[in-house]
Amino acid sequence: MITADLYRYITTGAVYTKSFPIRSETREAPLSLLFQWHITERCNLRCAHCYQDNYATNEFSFENLLNILAQYKTLLATLGERRGERLHAHITVTGGEPFARHDFLDLLDVFAAHRNEFSFAILTNGTFIDAKMAQRLRQLAPRFVQVSIEGTEATHDRIRGKGNFAQTVTAIKQLRRERIRTLISFTAHRQNFREFPAVAQLGRRLKVNRVWADRLIPCGSGAQLREQVMTPAETRNFFELMKKARDKRVWFNNTEIAMYRAIQFLVGDGKPYHCTAGDTLLTVQPNGDLYPCRRLPIRVGNLLKTPLLELYDNSTLLHQLRHPEKISEGCQDCFYQKQCRGGLKCLSYAVTGEPFTADPGCWLSKSSP
Repeated sequence: MITADLYRYITTGAVYTKSFPIRSETREAPLSLLFQWHITERCNLRCAHCYQDNYATNEFSFENLLNILAQYKTLLATLGERRGERLHAHITVTGGEPFARHDFLDLLDVFAAHRNEFSFAILTNGTFIDAKMAQRLRQLAPRFVQVSIEGTEATHDRIRGKGNFAQTVTAIKQLRRERIRTLISFTAHRQNFREFPAVAQLGRRLKVNRVWADRLIPCGSGAQLREQVMTPAETRNFFELMKKARDKRVWFNNTEIAMYRAIQFLVGDGKPYHCTAGDTLLTVQPNGDLYPCRRLPIRVGNLLKTPLLELYDNSTLLHQLRHPEKISEGCQDCFYQKQCRGGLKCLSYAVTGEPFTADPGCWLSKSSP
């Protein structure tokens, strides 16, 4: 629960009031801001495609977590003043495995007490969610809880550990029993992308709210799976499987099969999507390092050394991501170049070392084989 001291600490408003130079061109503000917050590196699983490369047990104190939250609130307040209206703000909290922290529910209590300022959601492997935990989460009312399914039971367990498929399905059932909005995510690679229809079918059977997918990014522990990155032809085939699953008519079932990720619109006929890393998405690591996105692990700075607002305004990388000065290499002749902005920047970075090149999975790119 929230103590009086902790509540006073987090409600003090803007903590960082010192002045610092701000780029004149960065005074505009986005309509929304997603803060993906990795509060720990600890995890009880060792998934083959994990973006982490260590599982250290040393982590921030609860007071430092509140410090970072106050910085996020300061950024929201400043950007809201620039826009002249409040931003749509959201925190997605994850790890590692966030439930591995003994004080995780205390942090969620703080979030719930400030739901008038931002919404929040949880990314988890589901192993800590039993009936009692699901009831507690219903009281906290996160916007959603997301778990992962990687294919059929055999494929999932090969990636995440024997018996984990059954555990995850049980967790989903507990969440849905409490009417908590539940999402299933699927990470596609060469060995499992053909199993997405089975995951979509499972999601519908469990009556989750959404099933969505993105592609493997070979970084962290998953760097060893670089050869599992799908070719452009396989990527297109995967999206076609997604579309077929999405368009399948299932009466009296409201599960959404979502196709709003990088270059999926080329098959899914949706609105062109562009990477939001560094623009309307910021990510903070357990040690306070700021990244544009967890899957784009380029360090911007550290929030214990430099305030979040200062990094947001003055980082050259974040400025380049918000205001791309040139078309991504390989996309010069593409009709969608301005809307798409090169597709999945984290995949480009993982494969080529350069985020401003065409998505390696895009079959329209000049760089495609």
